[in-house]
Amino acid sequence: VFFVTSLLPRWSVRPTRSPQRIKPRRVMALNATELAWNLSITELEADMAQTVGNMNESMDTIWMLVAAMLVFFMHAGFSVLEAGCVRFKNTQNIMAKNLMVVTVGFLSWYVVGYSVALGASSSDPNKFAGSGGALMDGFWDDKSLFRVWFFQGAFCATGATIVSGAMAERTQLGGFTAFTILMTCAIYPVVIYWGWSGLGIFSYPENGSSKSLVGPPLMDFAGSGLVHLVGGIGALVGAIMVGPRYGRWEDEDDTEFEAHNIPFCILGTFFLWFGWYGFNPGSTLSMHSASDAYTASIVAVNTTLAPCCAALVVFTLRALVCEPHRLDVGG
Repeated sequence: VFFVTSLLPRWSVRPTRSPQRIKPRRVMALNATELAWNLSITELEADMAQTVGNMNESMDTIWMLVAAMLVFFMHAGFSVLEAGCVRFKNTQNIMAKNLMVVTVGFLSWYVVGYSVALGASSSDPNKFAGSGGALMDGFWDDKSLFRVWFFQGAFCATGATIVSGAMAERTQLGGFTAFTILMTCAIYPVVIYWGWSGLGIFSYPENGSSKSLVGPPLMDFAGSGLVHLVGGIGALVGAIMVGPRYGRWEDEDDTEFEAHNIPFCILGTFFLWFGWYGFNPGSTLSMHSASDAYTASIVAVNTTLAPCCAALVVFTLRALVCEPHRLDVGG
């Protein structure tokens, strides 16, 4: 047998490798490959999470900036509408007041207003007014505050503009400028802190839930309560203080006080209507989810239907109820 075996070709005898010699190498190779895949997946997940976060932040910022620009455009609507409603001789005065609201109002918001309205102190917050973030202090640590500042600043200036129309043709520019500073530095910011800061008297945390001094917390979307509360009361007080225009109710013939430019009244109305699509839908404050998009869409629909109904009501009242029973758009 030994002789025959020795005569066989060498390739016919295949020595077998010990399994104990290959298994460790294969296991090590598999472990290294699995580790590499795990590291790659972990890095990919981290990159994806960062990309999604950056995209969400970008979409929220773009949404709020566009909305704030639409709100800012409302000042053009206020200017044109008020200029058309007053007599021609007072056109320049009312235009100057609207320009003063924007310039002085935003500077006041920059220096003091934002700090009082939304600059809540993290160390010892109170329920009356904020104290942090003056002159944009700390904004570079949280750059999302820049868009909040611009968006809320446009709201603040709008609150002051509401008053200009109520006191048109009977308020000097200097006095109205002083009022604008007071409104944008103290009056409006304090009320906004009460309702929107999350720490004010209308909405503050207690025992893990939100509440107010009177019970449930205030829910105010797009400033339907706070902004118009401040602007409306300011307009009412201002109108009471300055009184009616000279000779307004002394003569039965009031054609002297009719609007001098009806096209301006219509254009201003459409400008304001267009701006409301930033004021209202933009108050979702975010646009990176389907829920945000659906909410903004519903708000846009309501912002369309409500003024349509209001316009028809005004037309009907002017034509059938109010003297001189004319179907017009100014007067």
